[in-house]
Amino acid sequence: MLGGFFKKTKYITMPRKTQVKSISHLNFLGVQEEVQPSIPDGMWQKCKKCGQILYTKDVEEQDQVCPDCGYHFRLSASQRIQQLMDPDTFEPWDEDLVLQNPLQDNKYLEKMKQLQEQTGLGDALISGKGSLGGYAIVLGVMDSGFLMGSMGTVVGEKLTRAIERATQQKLPVVLFTASGGARMQEGIFSLMQMAKTSAALAKHQEAGLLSIIVLTDPTTGGVTASFAMLGDIILAEPEALIGFAGPRVIRQTIGQQLPEGFQTSEFLLQHGFIDQIVTRKEMKEVITKILALHEGVKV
Repeated sequence: MLGGFFKKTKYITMPRKTQVKSISHLNFLGVQEEVQPSIPDGMWQKCKKCGQILYTKDVEEQDQVCPDCGYHFRLSASQRIQQLMDPDTFEPWDEDLVLQNPLQDNKYLEKMKQLQEQTGLGDALISGKGSLGGYAIVLGVMDSGFLMGSMGTVVGEKLTRAIERATQQKLPVVLFTASGGARMQEGIFSLMQMAKTSAALAKHQEAGLLSIIVLTDPTTGGVTASFAMLGDIILAEPEALIGFAGPRVIRQTIGQQLPEGFQTSEFLLQHGFIDQIVTRKEMKEVITKILALHEGVKV
């Protein structure tokens, strides 16, 4: 009769107008005081899709996916690498590359220093070599938490170097995109990275090597308009925003309502822009199978 009474609760629904009642207790002088109960920061989080209040630890155990509706929360680059790569195999490259601040923008330079301290990253991309499912690959992962994953000179250079080294070592490339596009604080220098990364990927493909691009939320702007859509195989996470200009900008420009689900992974799959939508739990298995089919190099 009490079989489900002690079952672990995965999430709770909280009414919007719920008022937390204070708790009365006696202090060491015997005087009654009112104490407001406190909840540790980060213990709970709200799903952006279904609105459920979720226990953070449960979300972490589900690879940052909502256990109720399947919404994929955004991941940092380090979280992505930890989930994807075989343990203790990833070797980061070019961590010493530093911002040159080509437009001599002091406010931009200060912002970058703050982000570096907050995130522990040098810029919005981590690249390197490691093992995935037992296969040697070159990996590049963009981090949307670092200036919205925008591509400036450092990101473009790190990505280009990684692809070129993959070509030299005859290894497949796996790239995870998450970006607001080319970094406007670097002007034309950021736009140059679109051509540079695309050229490096083209040479990698000309050498007969495999490139897999995984589009995550969001992938927009100059990144979408360059290397992100040039992979041999293009995968995407569910319901990711993928496009060039944002839907609000397009709607205001053309003065028309956009189709339902426009610029989502599902819309792009339906119209032939991507090859497959893969959930986060299945991602490593799917990529491993692709590497095996293309006779990847076993470590």
